[in-house]
Amino acid sequence: MDEFDIIAPDDHPALLAISTPHLAALVKSTLVDMNYKVHVVDRPVLFETRFTQVNYEVIFIEEAFAGCDPMQNTILSMIQTLPMAQRRHAVFFLIGSGYETLNTMQAFALSVHCVINVAELSMLAELVQKTVAENDLFLSPFRDAQRRAFQKPA
Repeated sequence: MDEFDIIAPDDHPALLAISTPHLAALVKSTLVDMNYKVHVVDRPVLFETRFTQVNYEVIFIEEAFAGCDPMQNTILSMIQTLPMAQRRHAVFFLIGSGYETLNTMQAFALSVHCVINVAELSMLAELVQKTVAENDLFLSPFRDAQRRAFQKPA
């Protein structure tokens, strides 16, 4: 991401923390085809900086990002401890070889919305659409209540 990249209100920003080049290229091209504005980071500290600067709609994390042990993924640890108010705006995807795609219990245990096995990345566009739509449906009552609470009385 350029230092002064402008995010317009109509943009759909996505953040990738994927260090395997062919995975990053595949995910980025799929998201670009889906009209997301994609930013890629290569270090955990850059992820933290970018995450706090932009309300990303979609975030992809590789289980072994930046060569770390999957059990000690600093980005995953960071998002797991964030307050819900900071996490609510984004849909989190975790990519790795040890996951069963769309296994909701694995996703719940890891505090992400969707886990994806690298062998099933051919279905990435469908997985993103499904997961984002389910998250929007789940949060729509909350967002409606929040919008009503902040409206000025007529």
